[in-house]
Amino acid sequence: MTSKNRLSAQQLYDPLVTNGVDYFCGVPDSITSPFSHFLEESTPDKHTITANEGNAIGLAIGYHIATGKIPLVYMQNSGLSNAMDPLASLADKSVFNTPMLLLIGWRGQPGIKDEPHHERQGAITPDLLKSLEIPFEILSNEPSEAERQIRDTVLNAGEQSRPYALLLEQGALAEYSKSKQEYDRFSLSREEALGVVLDFVNESSVIVTGIGKISRELFEYREHKNQGHVQDLMVVGGMGHASSIALGIAQQKPEKKVFCLEGDGSVLMHLGALPSIGSLTPANFYHIVFNNGSHDSVGGLPTSGQHADITAIARACGYGRAESVSEAQSVTTALDEMQQGKGPALLEINIRKGARPNLTRPTISPAQDKADLMTFLD
Repeated sequence: MTSKNRLSAQQLYDPLVTNGVDYFCGVPDSITSPFSHFLEESTPDKHTITANEGNAIGLAIGYHIATGKIPLVYMQNSGLSNAMDPLASLADKSVFNTPMLLLIGWRGQPGIKDEPHHERQGAITPDLLKSLEIPFEILSNEPSEAERQIRDTVLNAGEQSRPYALLLEQGALAEYSKSKQEYDRFSLSREEALGVVLDFVNESSVIVTGIGKISRELFEYREHKNQGHVQDLMVVGGMGHASSIALGIAQQKPEKKVFCLEGDGSVLMHLGALPSIGSLTPANFYHIVFNNGSHDSVGGLPTSGQHADITAIARACGYGRAESVSEAQSVTTALDEMQQGKGPALLEINIRKGARPNLTRPTISPAQDKADLMTFLD
């Protein structure tokens, strides 16, 4: 995909609406982000950002049952794993035979350089869709051809009462400039808050970070301080699973304090991990949630993080302690108090949106990162 010809969000939206598709839901990603931003500004009453892709498929099924119309679900191809069960066991023609369009951002497309955690998913994306018997094609970046593809896809989905997919390549959409000014309630940045946490945590503890900017900021912090990375595990893929990985380590290494650091979008994507953590009562587990109410790594589209009482949820799931703070000094005080008692404990740090534009990416591979931590734990 070249950058010479790119569809605008409007050029994608107009033929969808013309062909009767005017309800949209899904999980934002870097490729579909311009379209998601357009929807959030232009038609918020017909656009829902969900916690995970399976939620979006369920929402789309309910929408069709209530209206008889065809919805569109957008996602990154990594989200197909979350969507596969409801696609196969609910939307399939043998069950609820639900017509819908899937707009899938194709990260890790063969022949296009991408991050390591996207390579396998990118390679198997067409095969996953084939195994689900979901017809698909790559959306053209030529407006007239894209219009034809959308028209035919909507027609086929409706006539056959089944999902159809359009794959969106890297760079297929032009950037979208937001017109609305956003104001942050909180002054503390994630990088500042992360520094406070890392300054507090001792060198014998384990740090597990979730997907997104937080892992990149952790890497840069270590580099800036001339520290090694042996006590860190950067979970660069599998959004929402960092806390379960941290739990597995904490269970097997009770003598080690294990800190799971992730964003609100990651926590909400697989919220079911919290009752598992709470019920197992790992005394050495400390959960730090950096909450800015947005999917920061894919353009800052909103999550429900600032609408959910994450600390109340944690307490209800069996966490021994859960607290929410917004200032650097409060972070240090809360961390100190957390470690006076037994875990599991959760600290929500409310932060502002955004990150430095010049953040680098880790220069160590996930495999090496894992090997180093295993040596550290041995």
